[in-house]
Amino acid sequence: MAVKAKRIHRGRSRWMTSDGFAYLDKRTLIGKARSAGKIAARNAMDLMGYVVTVKDGWVVREYSNGSIEQIEKLQAT
Repeated sequence: MAVKAKRIHRGRSRWMTSDGFAYLDKRTLIGKARSAGKIAARNAMDLMGYVVTVKDGWVVREYSNGSIEQIEKLQAT
């Protein structure tokens, strides 16, 4: 008599390997990394009051009140 193994749901991923483990595809990984970056930037803004990013070839400091300070222009290589 064959015994059928129970399939246990491990996490929110719908992609499972044959042995029941979830794996990430590139699209899911990029989405999770992007959302984690946004959360980290929001937390940094709340904590420090500014975030340093790159915009239009400039390193800029964005303040929580919406103002932007250009720090340095990036060099084209």
